[in-house]
Amino acid sequence: MSGTATLRAAVRHSAGRTLALAAATTASTGAALLLPAALGHALDLLLAARHDAGRWVLLCAALIAACAVLDAAGDLLTATTTSRTTAWLRRDALDHTLAAGPRATARIPAGDLVTRLVGNAAHAGAAPASLAGTLPAVAGPLGGIVALGLIDHRLALVFLAGAPLLALLLRAFARASADTLTGYQRDQGELAGRLMEAAGGVRTIAAAGTAARERDRILEPLAGLSRHGHRMWRVQGRSTAQAGVLVPLLQIAVLAVAGLLLARGTLSVGDVLAAARYAALATGVGALVGRVNALVHSRTAAARISEVRSLEPLPYGTRRCRPDGEGTLRLRGVAVERGGRRVLQDLDLDVPGGTTTAVVGRSGTGKSLLAAVAGRLTDPTAGTVTLDGVPLRELAHDELRRAVGYAFERPALLGETIGDTIALGAHAPPPAEVVAAARAACADDFVRRLPAGYATRCGEAPLSGGEAQRLGLARAFAHAGRVLVLDDATSSLDSVTERRVGAALLDGTVAAPTRLVIAHRRATAARADRVAWLHEGRIRAVGTHEDLWHREREYRAVFGG
Repeated sequence: MSGTATLRAAVRHSAGRTLALAAATTASTGAALLLPAALGHALDLLLAARHDAGRWVLLCAALIAACAVLDAAGDLLTATTTSRTTAWLRRDALDHTLAAGPRATARIPAGDLVTRLVGNAAHAGAAPASLAGTLPAVAGPLGGIVALGLIDHRLALVFLAGAPLLALLLRAFARASADTLTGYQRDQGELAGRLMEAAGGVRTIAAAGTAARERDRILEPLAGLSRHGHRMWRVQGRSTAQAGVLVPLLQIAVLAVAGLLLARGTLSVGDVLAAARYAALATGVGALVGRVNALVHSRTAAARISEVRSLEPLPYGTRRCRPDGEGTLRLRGVAVERGGRRVLQDLDLDVPGGTTTAVVGRSGTGKSLLAAVAGRLTDPTAGTVTLDGVPLRELAHDELRRAVGYAFERPALLGETIGDTIALGAHAPPPAEVVAAARAACADDFVRRLPAGYATRCGEAPLSGGEAQRLGLARAFAHAGRVLVLDDATSSLDSVTERRVGAALLDGTVAAPTRLVIAHRRATAARADRVAWLHEGRIRAVGTHEDLWHREREYRAVFGG
């Protein structure tokens, strides 16, 4: 999707307000074009002491009032149109981001995504208002030239002699601005991405004592920002200076010719007044430069927003799970590529319903990627994954998310309160189930010690890594359907707590009959019914932990044995 397509979509969304704004600004321009002629004629009548001069003075007052009212309406419509369009672009881009799932941040870094959804969306959101004001911005100078020609054709010819220079000035400004803004916004996104990375690893940076080095790394794109920013100011300064020289010269030339015609008796004093004001309107290059600058900003920002809007959503089917299914997962010929490398290849794995299967392997072998594929957080490059014989691709969205629950190593605590965090999911469990899930995850005790218990706001609850993991487990338990996937979700728990959570998984406290556990600890693997040993992207062996431990030396090496 191109930036132009995004701008068209934004204009369509705000079509009503954009048309109203265009009507208001066009009407204001029309009144502004009528005003000089009315003022000139009123002045001539007053100088001639005509009795009907008063009516023309009232007409001038009415035109001035109309300009003021229409300009105020235009400002209000500009603000509301821009804010509503920006809000729509942000919602739309956010919908695409969330619909794409983890693939979104794989393609666009998280910090750059934030920059696009916040800053770039605001610039792109100004496009409808800028487009609505473009016609009046062009009509003002053109109307001024036509009016000069109606007063005397020689006035228009004098002005038109310098018009090509104005056109070249606008063209050069638009080209230079587009190139500069594209680079500026790209470096801005890079800076935001590095800042988010550092914010997430602030403890590591502090422990390593590398704050100064990290600061330099984060601020490295500032050199590019400075270069693009200075170039933008040079372009604007040069254009303003050129316009500042050219525009007064054109106005002076028009007034000089008008003065000569006045001296010859060809023009009246009122005609000279009108000519002076029309010359000012005809040289409205400042307004045109401003419009061009706004449109260039909008178009370059829209190009970055369009990359977000082009993220393909994870498609879902319409089928439901088999009502008699036990939660059996099957992966056949699964392959997944990341960064041009096949992390998983030709992988076959059966996870029988009602059992716990631990996935064991060295770091970098693709365990978390296998967990993501098992519940369709991402699709495999090749192969199929089925739940009770139904391909995951064919399941409806809510059906899949109710059937498969997840808990992660670093859970995101979303929601207003701790209770909201546990209840967050495809369906809202009743409070009793939230508390039961917290008990199973060994989280109920510390939650009740918080100032407001389950009603404590997340931002007001200081949590350790283990407590955050327990809340993530509680959320997964509260929404457990047929399959529960634990992606290293107990790594921050102490041994006693991990055993208690493991017992809850096995004794039926947690509803999900089938568990797929990414295991790094030997004790976690030992409690599982079966262990799938992942090695170099393939399942090398499947069996009990005890069997693999005794017959596979390389398996023991995974745990340092």
